[in-house]
Amino acid sequence: MRGYCGRMAEISRRHLLVLGAVGLVVAGCAPVRAPHTPTPRHVGPGDWTALAEKLAGSLSLPGDADFDTVKLTENPRWDSAQPLAILSATSAADVSTGLAFARRYRLPLALRSGGHSYPGYSAGGAVGTGVPPSLIIDTRGLNSFTFTGGDRVTIGAGASLAEVYDTLGNRNVAIPGGSCATVGIAGLTLGGGVGVLVRALGLTIDSLSAVEIVTADGVTRTASAIQNPDLFWACRGGGGGHLGVVTSFTFTTVAAPTVTMFALSWPFAAAANVIAAWQNWAPTADNRLWSTLKLLNGPKYGSSPGLFVSGTWLGDPADLAAQFAPFFAAAGAPSSNLHGTHTYHDAMMSYAGCATIPVARCNTDPGGSLVRESFGATSHIANTKLSAAGIQQVISTVTAARDLPGVREAGISMDALGGVVGTVSSTATAFPYRQALASVQYTATFPDGADPAPLDAYVRGFRNAMVPYWGDSAYVNYADASLSDPAASYFSGNAQRLATVRRKWDPDSMFSQPQPY
Repeated sequence: MRGYCGRMAEISRRHLLVLGAVGLVVAGCAPVRAPHTPTPRHVGPGDWTALAEKLAGSLSLPGDADFDTVKLTENPRWDSAQPLAILSATSAADVSTGLAFARRYRLPLALRSGGHSYPGYSAGGAVGTGVPPSLIIDTRGLNSFTFTGGDRVTIGAGASLAEVYDTLGNRNVAIPGGSCATVGIAGLTLGGGVGVLVRALGLTIDSLSAVEIVTADGVTRTASAIQNPDLFWACRGGGGGHLGVVTSFTFTTVAAPTVTMFALSWPFAAAANVIAAWQNWAPTADNRLWSTLKLLNGPKYGSSPGLFVSGTWLGDPADLAAQFAPFFAAAGAPSSNLHGTHTYHDAMMSYAGCATIPVARCNTDPGGSLVRESFGATSHIANTKLSAAGIQQVISTVTAARDLPGVREAGISMDALGGVVGTVSSTATAFPYRQALASVQYTATFPDGADPAPLDAYVRGFRNAMVPYWGDSAYVNYADASLSDPAASYFSGNAQRLATVRRKWDPDSMFSQPQPY
């Protein structure tokens, strides 16, 4: 996922140039589908000691000293989860061993990379997620980097984006990806990979050349355009949790670009003009320019919500003003216009919130410098421009967020697509929305332990209010358990093909995560 980090509340603070860097948080009709009948699962006694002895990694059980830490995801709202155990894998063999154990004792499974599953599926049994207490297979220990050939890198499935950008940037190579430091490369990639260089370099899956995956039968396979091509197709945008456990990704890198980051703001009174102008400009601008439009509200904004556009430019910094000219002519001049030019490494670490933090502490683990934050979220894919009525709906719904019980910050983020994303066929990968204008997130953050119900109702109500304008499309990396037909919303015309691939590779529905295709 490009990834919501639970850090939207930082946007106004980080909308300023700090030490020369602009720091930002960027965070159809339903196909016929075969009925999904999961294999009945009944928790057996399980010989956990025997399992632990077979692992190169570790096994954490309830009552173990590290259990209450290891079980945590990146969203504190799921901290009450009580999984059966967490298998922290350090090899594909560990994953295969874990799958064999789950199969023998008929245990529910939950799969985890970065731990950012919006509906809490990777928590392994939190109340309200629809997931029973499960054996979690956690791949965060698979975070190695292997450079082969001139431009290939194989990255372990558990590597965080902060680790990816630090490692690649220090070798002056790049892949496109999101902005959240703690998102795992697996979650981002398997759902498609919308990111801050997406219009110039494509989705993350557009740089993917192969995956190593442990399928339901416990066999470790390579999937690529040549080997198991149907599985490879599904791993490029079909989302995680349904086909197997990916243990590594091989990407084709490009030379690391120089990145100019910019941050613009307007008074909220200009919102109608800015939204109209942005949707006409951002998805069709020069491919080297990407931007996100945010309308955010909450107590810190006082009587008027915040209105921001931020983004990246990979061309000559001197040409940025010319790129802005048509946008400003329609939207009006911004009240602030900040920008700075950086290496790929420094720009991406700034987006991750780690410009001045060592990569070893760019996380929320014990000793890490980042902080988790509770949130609720859902999404849309914007395939058409908003009408005047749609624009007013956005403005009024953002305005209403100010008085939500317990809200810290809530609103909408629209991330431009277009550019090279649209040069790929909608059926070439499982990600179907190649001609879309933008991906959209509706988000609300709140204090840990607060009742999430009014915030969930807000973000889902926001999405529902926009259905007349954007339909039922959604982005699988911003999953929402309340969608009535998730396969159709996430995958549109590709859903039936995904279901066929799943029946082939997981015929007994061993991977029972909700929202199957």
